[in-house]
Amino acid sequence: MNVYGTKQIRNVVLLGHGGAGKTTLAEAMALITGAVSRMGKITDGNTISDYDKEEIKRQFSISTTLIPLEYQGEDGPIKINLLDTPGYFDFVGEVEEAISVADAAVIVVNCKAGIEVGTYKAWELCEKYKLPRIIFVTNMDDDHASYRELLLRLEKEFGRKIAPFHLPIRENEKFVGFVNVVKMAGRRFTVNSDYEECEIPEYSQKNLGIAREALMEAVAETSEEYMERYFSGDEFTQEEISSALREHVIEGNIVPVMLGSGINAQGAKMVLQGIDKYFPTPDRYECIGVDVSTGERFTAKYNDNVSLSARVFKTIVDPFIGKYSLMKICTGTLKPDSNIYNVNKDTEEKIGKIYLLRGKDVIEVPELKAGDIGAVSKLSVTQTGDTIALRSAPIVYHKPEISTPYTYMRYKPKTKGDDDKVSSALSKLTEEDWTLKAVTDTENHQSLLYGIGDQQLDVVVSKLLNRYKVEIELSKPKFAFRETIRKKVEVQGRYKKQSGGHGQFGDVKMTFEPSGDLETPYVFEETVFGGAVPKNYFPAVEKGVAECILRGPLAAYPVVGLKATLTDGSYHPVDSSEMAFKMAATLAFKKGFMEANPVLLEPIASLKVTVPDKFTGDVMGDLNRRRGRVLGMNSNHNGKQIIEADVPMSELFGYNTDLRSMTGGMGTYEYEFSRYEQAPGDVQKREVEERASKVDRTEA
Repeated sequence: MNVYGTKQIRNVVLLGHGGAGKTTLAEAMALITGAVSRMGKITDGNTISDYDKEEIKRQFSISTTLIPLEYQGEDGPIKINLLDTPGYFDFVGEVEEAISVADAAVIVVNCKAGIEVGTYKAWELCEKYKLPRIIFVTNMDDDHASYRELLLRLEKEFGRKIAPFHLPIRENEKFVGFVNVVKMAGRRFTVNSDYEECEIPEYSQKNLGIAREALMEAVAETSEEYMERYFSGDEFTQEEISSALREHVIEGNIVPVMLGSGINAQGAKMVLQGIDKYFPTPDRYECIGVDVSTGERFTAKYNDNVSLSARVFKTIVDPFIGKYSLMKICTGTLKPDSNIYNVNKDTEEKIGKIYLLRGKDVIEVPELKAGDIGAVSKLSVTQTGDTIALRSAPIVYHKPEISTPYTYMRYKPKTKGDDDKVSSALSKLTEEDWTLKAVTDTENHQSLLYGIGDQQLDVVVSKLLNRYKVEIELSKPKFAFRETIRKKVEVQGRYKKQSGGHGQFGDVKMTFEPSGDLETPYVFEETVFGGAVPKNYFPAVEKGVAECILRGPLAAYPVVGLKATLTDGSYHPVDSSEMAFKMAATLAFKKGFMEANPVLLEPIASLKVTVPDKFTGDVMGDLNRRRGRVLGMNSNHNGKQIIEADVPMSELFGYNTDLRSMTGGMGTYEYEFSRYEQAPGDVQKREVEERASKVDRTEA
């Protein structure tokens, strides 16, 4: 593939609901540009994008795939870096990585299915990142697809920005072509996206007039001169129309709507033309970061005539094709066989060859210029989010904003002794996917796997088996309860043992009471009078308490909020020892704790749920069923409400699936640990019964 300059590059992300037709459109565009000689099909498992075994098996995209295409544009050849993203929400991290390097987006909408949750989410992401966009309506070959109804819904949901550039032509209830509203011309498909001119059907004239008028108004709004000409009845030239529309599309004031049939490769050429005409080149934007040498904000235009800087936005770790770091060149030119400086890690690395990845195909290139996207293999320390620059000009660019995973399950290797293999395999998967986290919960002696949703965790289990030949089992995690007491008690602990020779003797009187501070496990004090217990045994008594609070007598959970006071006791001048007093304190603790009205404390999460207005009642009702306390509700001024509530952590298990079900996938949530609160009686009873075998009931 040729080397392309900044002004010849278009970085375009494909967005949309799962199953809308993004991968099929990518295949059609690859066919039209000659990147492939025949279109692959998702059902046949031979598409460029979905090459992973899991994607072929499940027949949907799991990872973002880069597909570089060469296209002969109006003003010469251009390179389109197409980023085909997953549509299912569990893989949103892949979408966020792709969007972080995209300069524009094509939102794919299935005409029959209409506006789906993924369409809204794609639109919201484009608004958040201020990405120019085109909507491509696919599946127009379906007899039950109503383009007119879809247009009305698009305008209702997304406002006057929606501008139909195409209207369909149907004959005998079959989709055969389209009307180009910008050029006021009919197009009849011949082979794939190729077409011949045709008459505009009579039935299209009314809708064409409305669409055309809206476009001309948009063109007029680009300047006062155009506005005057428009009102005086002047016609704009085709060049003036295209130029004005491009400005509006780039600014996000107009969102063109195009149409076609991905499976028949119809309309793909029009999308390519739209990308060439209406989408910006990378140099329209600035790279924003921090100059490490000064700590000041750094901005630069995409420019290949200055020193090198680039940011790694994705890592691929494949056991067959190896490790690749995908990066977008921000400034300068990346050349092979050179040293690069990783600013985040303060390390130099040697790079060999430079590649483009097209699906699983690796294409070597002589260099990459600013604004382009490519890959380098086998970097040892460089990870996703790192910045490559010169040591003399250390710039750090912002890392991609990736969603935080809140769904988690406990995992165990199926085969004993596979812990190291599982750990190694998971580290490779987490390097690829930032929304995946493997965490060791030492308190509950469990390993936890965090992800965006259950589907993602299911894919991880499958990948571990197929890629790395290790099996894990997922199960419900244990939750970190605590134990404390509710009243003050005074007890004696007496330890006496005689076994020939020196015996063991320790005797303590202690009070146990709530300390009032649940953040601190225990407070130890002594008020011994007259040397009843020698001072040198005080540390041993405290040690006995300190060891006991690790596993409480109620349900073997850690103890918090305890105040232990040594008040009295007795000793033997020969038989007393530190161990004897430690054991005496242990006896006192076990007896006193169970007499002091012991209770279980459960972890409480501070939860925020963001949902469209119409779902607030259902969500609040569900939170009440989960023993949650709704604290308030605020509008985010985008037709959504943010519900704040306190909910027991144990009740949030499975919440991701339930929330999606309640809100049709529109609801999102986040939470953080807040505090501990006393668990209800039925919860305490169940926990105590379940953990009875873990409690140390033996007398010391």
